Formats: sequence, C-alpha cells, structure tokens
Amino acid sequence: MNPWLIGLPLTLAATAAVTAYGAAHPRSQLFGPLIWRTNSRRSLAITFDDGPNPKITPELLNLLDRFHARASFFVIGRFARECPDLLHEIVQRGHTVGNHTLSHPNLFLRSARQIREELQQCNEAIFAATGASARWFRPPFGTRNPWVISEAQALGLDTVLWTLLPGDWRGKPSGWLIKRLEVIANHAQSAASSGEISESGHGDILCLHDGNHRFLNGDRLATLAALQHWLPRWRDLGLEFVTINEAVNAPAR
Repeated sequence: MNPWLIGLPLTLAATAAVTAYGAAHPRSQLFGPLIWRTNSRRSLAITFDDGPNPKITPELLNLLDRFHARASFFVIGRFARECPDLLHEIVQRGHTVGNHTLSHPNLFLRSARQIREELQQCNEAIFAATGASARWFRPPFGTRNPWVISEAQALGLDTVLWTLLPGDWRGKPSGWLIKRLEVIANHAQSAASSGEISESGHGDILCLHDGNHRFLNGDRLATLAALQHWLPRWRDLGLEFVTINEAVNAPAR
C-alpha cells in the first residue's frame, strides 16, 4: 500500500486536533493573543456573560457593592439595546463592560465579515448606553477561528477567556455550583500556605453568567446564591476582586 495513503489519515487527524485546540482551549494562542488569567495571585477577576439581565443583574450589582467587589460584564448587544439603563448602571457602579457579540453566535462558523458585523453592532449598543467604547471582547462559547481575534483587534478589542468555567448555565442547584467554585479557595489557601499570596504571579479569571443568551430574564439564581456564599470567604482568604482592566495591570510591589 502507498505509505502516503497510510499517513494521510494521521495527518488529517493531527490537523483536526490542533484546530480544535486552537478554536476552543482558553489558553490557546494559535489564532492570536488573548488574556486568560490575572497578573497577580491576589487578584480574582469575576466576569459575567450573556447579560444584561433585568431579573438578576441588579441583584448581582447590589451583592458586589456589599463586598466592594468590581467585576466585568460581557454583554450581548441585542440585550444591551433593550436594557440601556441597566448597562449604564453597571458602569456607574465601577464595573467594566465588554463585548460578547450582538447575538451570541458560534464564531468558529462565521466569516470575517460576519464576525466584524457582530462585534461592531455590539460595540455600537455599548457606546449608545454608556458613552464609552468597549476595550474587551469574549467570544461566545470561547470559540475562535483564524479571523476572530484579528477582527476584534481591528476594532480595538482585546480578547479575554478564563481560567475557570464552572458551568453555571447548566441549571444545577446552587450547592452544586458552590462546590465547583471551591477550587478558587483552594488556590488561595495553597498560595497563602506557601507565602505567595501577596507576591506577583497569576490569578484566576472566573467566567459566570448573569443571563441566558437565548432570552432576557433567564434564571441565574444559583449563580447569585453561590456568590453570596463565596464572596465573603474569598475576601477573608485575602483575594481582591478586580475588573479585567485591573487584572492585566502589573501588580504593586
């Protein structure tokens, strides 16, 4: 048998594996540079996708205020158009708003032109509500193709993924989610025991959801309950809650 014919399936399989890694892994730089962790072990960047959500986002804002916690909200443009006052309030309370596309498609399946339109229209909705341009972008489902990051960069957007994706969109009870978030406390305790909690290094970017990308007023009560449980505990472990803007700045020495 022709050895080229034997090697072809292996080559195709390897190419598919590399493409899948580049398209979906939150640390992969294959299709361009991205941010997936903070610049300090002490810093925890809590982020929310798929809002704004009138049913949950206001309660989250009140909870974050209680613990002097700043967060980043990656919003869907069509929801931002429907809830501009809520988007404005997010910014007024000291949080960061980022671009999560207009309609939450899987961008791996979109052309460069389609990607650009999704990002531009979400940018326009954010600017109309807040008077400021977005700096950060998170692709829906975390998926990228060779054009996603470059199109974002052309619009002045840096791409942000995560270190932790606990799956709060799955509709599980709050106890399940609380257990899934225990890893953040474990990281902090491990750093503290080794004397590293105050040193420069890298911390977590947590990806949660304050909305449902299919419709407004999605149920994210489990996410709210899990944060009610963990925010005081993370604070007591010495973690600082930062926006993405703060997360990428060099830590104080």
